[in-house]
Amino acid sequence: MASSSKAVLTLACVVLLVGGTSAQLSIYHYAETCPQLCPTVKSIVQAEIAKEARMGASLLRLFFHDCFVNGCDGSNLLDDTPTFTGEKNAAPNRNSLRGFEVVDKIKAAVENVCPGVVSCADLLAIISRDAVEILGGPGWDVKLGRRDARTASQAAANNSIPPPTDSLNALISGFQNHGLSQKDLVALYGAHTVGQARCTNFRARIYNESNIDSSFAQAMKSNCPSVNGVGDNNLDGLDFQSATSFDNTYYINLMRKRGLLHSDQQLFNGGSTDSLIRTYAQSQETFFKDFVASMINMGDIKPLTGSNGEIRKNCRRIN
Repeated sequence: MASSSKAVLTLACVVLLVGGTSAQLSIYHYAETCPQLCPTVKSIVQAEIAKEARMGASLLRLFFHDCFVNGCDGSNLLDDTPTFTGEKNAAPNRNSLRGFEVVDKIKAAVENVCPGVVSCADLLAIISRDAVEILGGPGWDVKLGRRDARTASQAAANNSIPPPTDSLNALISGFQNHGLSQKDLVALYGAHTVGQARCTNFRARIYNESNIDSSFAQAMKSNCPSVNGVGDNNLDGLDFQSATSFDNTYYINLMRKRGLLHSDQQLFNGGSTDSLIRTYAQSQETFFKDFVASMINMGDIKPLTGSNGEIRKNCRRIN
């Protein structure tokens, strides 16, 4: 019985056998305890992206914003209460992070097939992989075994998630603080090939900066007025050519000075990351390979394992 369960999970969950396993996390963690985990998750992710293509990028972003704040522990899913302050109202997350209802739906479905087994932190890892793959990107084996935090830190969320105003040096050091390399930085920022940004986060770039393609800036201004407070939440694609397709056009755009955020264009602005941008612009295959490796690296940031943390029944609250 055990071996047949592992076979089911292997077929459903393990797609490329990229990377291995660590002493703490394993691609086979739920092989015996929740063999239906991955098909259960993927069917819902697929349905939600079919309803709204933008949701894929939103779900991927949840994983980034989780891992960058005290590790990949599901802390950003916790709601505020009168006695508990979570991370949802931190500056990088407020009016920005979305997809929580989709996570709720997935958690309920997984609880239905294997109650009390799978952490919310692990669900974010699986969901992000599925979203990338469904949008046309690569698949990979997700290492599992994380447990859920019983705490959250709004202060850490304010300080640990790279803002769109960061310089290249700030980006490099911010990623290094999480044990991530310069290559990880450039590869992971390729996630901006999907998703949208709010006018308030790119207004200064399109009106004030000179390292920007003038026709691109003009096009972005049409939906983002120059006056603060007017149209702040208007959206434009981070990759304006194909914001719902996971590909390498983000890097091609950077080489044409068409990065939407200041921090995006910093990656191709005469600095140490220019050569890697060129590589990814020329080879989508190389970008995909490095993106997978970097997602695995990010997923290894300070997981709670063993008896640390808990397995939440509801991702929004501590048991």
